[in-house]
Amino acid sequence: MRTNRKTAVTLAAVLLAAAAPAVAQASPSTESGTAPSACRPANHTAKITEAPASAGHHHYRVTLRAPRGYDPCELAGSPNDVRFSDRGSQTRITAGHYGDQRAAVTFGPGHPVHFDIQVPNAARQVSADEASFTLRAPDGQIPGTSSAEGGLKVATGTLVGPMQQGA
Repeated sequence: MRTNRKTAVTLAAVLLAAAAPAVAQASPSTESGTAPSACRPANHTAKITEAPASAGHHHYRVTLRAPRGYDPCELAGSPNDVRFSDRGSQTRITAGHYGDQRAAVTFGPGHPVHFDIQVPNAARQVSADEASFTLRAPDGQIPGTSSAEGGLKVATGTLVGPMQQGA
């Protein structure tokens, strides 16, 4: 009976692994692979700053930086599951995305990246001091949730743009 139970558990684990959705491994963009990936949430920092406004919108820039000691990696499109919090309490605002979701950028030490948060002026805005989000690689989501701190106001209709090179 014990052998049958072990076989059943092993078979169930194999079937679950085969049926699981594809998740990007945040692999380095170089072949060295000697250090952890900069794309993993614990291996980078992010900060929110105000950016120049456009007609009808406030803009904020979220800049990601990786310290030395991490391998570069590729990010693509806009982050997913973007949520906003104020003093630890999550707001009801979630963000959609805009722009090219296929273009990839290299991120790592000495290669910061950023994305835009676009907030409509006409909507009722609420204060936030943190954004949490899931990064995307060209082949899928990167496991884990990243976060950025900085003051901003968000509203229904808030959108985030794709990753871009530079700070």
